Amino acid sequence: MTDLHSLQGRILTPEGWRRGRIGFDHRIRAIEEGPLAASTDAAADDELIVLPGFIDLHVHGAAGVDLMQGGDAARTIARTHVRHGTTALLGTTMTAAEADIVHALRGLAGAIADPDPDAAQILGVHLEGPFISPQRLGAQPPLTVEATFESVQRLHALAPIRVLTLAPEIGRHTELIPRLNTLGIRVQIGHSAGTYEEGLAALRAGAAGFTHLFNGMTGVDHYRPGIAAAALAHAEYAELIPDLQHVHPGAIRLAVRAIPRLYAVTDATAATGMPDGEYALGSQRVHKCLGCVRLASGSLAGSALTMDQALRNLVEVGLDLADAAHRVSTFPADYLGLSDRGRLEPGARADLVVLDAQLRVVRVVVAGRVVVQA
Repeated sequence: MTDLHSLQGRILTPEGWRRGRIGFDHRIRAIEEGPLAASTDAAADDELIVLPGFIDLHVHGAAGVDLMQGGDAARTIARTHVRHGTTALLGTTMTAAEADIVHALRGLAGAIADPDPDAAQILGVHLEGPFISPQRLGAQPPLTVEATFESVQRLHALAPIRVLTLAPEIGRHTELIPRLNTLGIRVQIGHSAGTYEEGLAALRAGAAGFTHLFNGMTGVDHYRPGIAAAALAHAEYAELIPDLQHVHPGAIRLAVRAIPRLYAVTDATAATGMPDGEYALGSQRVHKCLGCVRLASGSLAGSALTMDQALRNLVEVGLDLADAAHRVSTFPADYLGLSDRGRLEPGARADLVVLDAQLRVVRVVVAGRVVVQA
């Protein structure tokens, strides 16, 4: 094989599992089935598992750093998450004054324009605030505003907004959705006090998904169904935080049955990868204790989840490994229209995660570069 690099193991391809060797440079060049050669690698005592790199579309922070700090925060965050198999991510903002959002986006823009080869690639921005409902703030501060096309254009000019969360019941948000789509922005419904009917109207207007399904939205009351019910009844895509704290395992199973391309996000904060203590989440302080991140009020405030743990949790809930892998890689790639990511096939970008039999990260490859070697 003339490829610059190769790995062997049990490889998840679009056609299913293959045992053999995957060859790649910056792109995958070949997948060859065949017997596995003996290896001196200690990690290869059990057969290794090769999956597409994880893609996380909702990341606020890691390693004690919050994206809203601006500057090099995005680079630190991307370097931390790559160690857990994330090869691409969206930097996610908080509800804040426009000047603070601008500051964060300028930092993100630098990291996007000059990517760090030893980090997850930052694909753009998930603008989670400030166009949300003051009645469903969750851990967001009370600085909400109504969106206008001009205000989104100003922010989009600073750094590419790939995903934007809004509450469709606010002002003229629903009729704004088609115009936002013309900018290449996928509009998500979230942090919403809306009704089922308002959620359905937003989907019909061009909304593409839902932000952290079940959290920060009206629910599934059978007399007065809300936004979550609209998602379960009609959505093709929705994100969900599978840390087993934000959503009960039974509700995860429900969502998997109802939403064909439900995908995992971490909603990771500065507390990710850090010991228990106090950290920033935008302008607020949050507390990490025993793996859970909360405001002083006790409300959940993002998470300390990583994508490798999200994969393991989905398997623990009862999904088979291939299905779980699609929900941390293929489906988020498809959601963003990235046909060369989230799949292992010739011609695809060589973003790979290698796991051992316990689903622990052994290697991470970003665009053909081995970034993590356990």
